Amino acid sequence: MIIGKREFYNNGAYIMGILNVTPDSFSDGGRYTTDEAALKQAEQMILAGADIIDVGGESTRPGYTPVPVAEEISRTCFVIEAIKEKFDVPVSIDTYKPEVAEAGILAGADMVNDIWGLRADDRMASVVATHRVSVCLMHNRKTPQYEDLIPDMLADLAESISIAKNAGIPEERILLDPGIGFAKNTQENLAVMRELERFTELGFPVMLATSRKSVIGNTLNLPVTEREEGTLATTVLGYMKGCCFFRVHDVKANRRALDMVKAIQHG
Repeated sequence: MIIGKREFYNNGAYIMGILNVTPDSFSDGGRYTTDEAALKQAEQMILAGADIIDVGGESTRPGYTPVPVAEEISRTCFVIEAIKEKFDVPVSIDTYKPEVAEAGILAGADMVNDIWGLRADDRMASVVATHRVSVCLMHNRKTPQYEDLIPDMLADLAESISIAKNAGIPEERILLDPGIGFAKNTQENLAVMRELERFTELGFPVMLATSRKSVIGNTLNLPVTEREEGTLATTVLGYMKGCCFFRVHDVKANRRALDMVKAIQHG
């Protein structure tokens, strides 16, 4: 897979560091809303082993309040520019809005991380293809009802892949995300975790994004501030089941966990 100038391999273990420049994200809302704080956090994540920085300007937690396009652009673009100016690291912009995606790309973003897998707005695929950047296609549904969970999810992702390919997005610029925590209840999220290897069947690298999410809190009965160990367990399991990208808040801990399991499996 190619993101920016860097090639990523399917047997790798890559960290996407989460940088929410929002006041209301479920875990770190309000912590990185100033440009200085955001840039410092990006630097700390890179030093801790982040391979990609994911910049988000709108919280997509359950019950979130949508942010106007102009506001989302103002939150994200200067931060993206500053990161790209100071560091040699791929940057993704976490948005499902084509206007925000295009502004982020022009600011330097190398990938669009779309929680609707190009299905929220018909223009998004064209934006990605036109600017020749990469895309992360996440699984999501407006109505969280399934006849057969995993096959239905695979069919939804296959539809997103078709949209991407029909728009002219090259296969080597496509990443998949099963969408833990989106349009799925706790038991469904656990079922997806048990069958993560199924998502590699689609022929694209898979990213796991479980960091501090409610599936961990509900399973362990823990608040968001105490979900690091649960996140690490999902990261290790995800790697063993074929995932190669991991979107996390706690970069250092997840980097160490991945390095350890890689050493055990591959020497």
